[in-house]
Amino acid sequence: MDLPLEILVLFAAVGLLAGVVDAIAGGGGLVTVPVLLLGGLDPVSAIATNKLQGAIGTAAATARFAQAGMLDARSPATWGLSAAAFLGAVAGAALVAFAPVELMRAALPFLLIAVALYFAFGPRLSDVDGRARLGPVAFALGVAAPIGAYDGLFGPGAGAFYMIGLVGLAGLGAVKAVARTKLLNLSSNLAGLIVFILAGHVVWSAGLAMSAGTLVGARLGAGLALKHGVGLVRPLVIVVALALSARLMFDPAHPVGAAVRAAFGPP
Repeated sequence: MDLPLEILVLFAAVGLLAGVVDAIAGGGGLVTVPVLLLGGLDPVSAIATNKLQGAIGTAAATARFAQAGMLDARSPATWGLSAAAFLGAVAGAALVAFAPVELMRAALPFLLIAVALYFAFGPRLSDVDGRARLGPVAFALGVAAPIGAYDGLFGPGAGAFYMIGLVGLAGLGAVKAVARTKLLNLSSNLAGLIVFILAGHVVWSAGLAMSAGTLVGARLGAGLALKHGVGLVRPLVIVVALALSARLMFDPAHPVGAAVRAAFGPP
């Protein structure tokens, strides 16, 4: 696609904002996908191009957390989790033709509301690690791989699900959980991105322009999470989960959105 310069500049500015939010709480696609659609991309190209900027942004955030000592790049457990998320996403993408996507679309907003309620009213979120309920292998196979498969298959909310698993089952503190979430998001994003590149759906000019902003935003967002810790992470996770839930629930394709439009729309 030949996109005008002002659209590419808009994509870069939106990428900056999305990169900050995504590095802390996930959900940057809430901002980027609608803007890509408004910029003239078709839905499949918008999702594929969003994977490009998402992968670049999560890579930048992951590197920032690793530099701060929140990820051990030499640990076999770190690479094992990353591999589990990647392979899960590949399996999810391969199974897309057989999955009950409409059922998942209907259930997802309610799952995200449950995530928000967990962080709002569940066990007190801390920057200090707690007791792990699952070992690294069990977590990789029982949590990272299934969520990776969901990310490859459908996608929205995967970061929130990684986060709740890392806090509730792996016992990580808030900032370490965010750091590990970025690593797992990066792995599953890369798997989806490879599929989209091979299929020729990525609009490179749009993706690279948005990625330029996302690179800066991701570094800023990771720095804010490292500086403010749980005081920033917890409320932002709650807000993003509720915002994503509302966005999905009131989509015309969702049963709730369809019912609201039938009840209050024009006769």
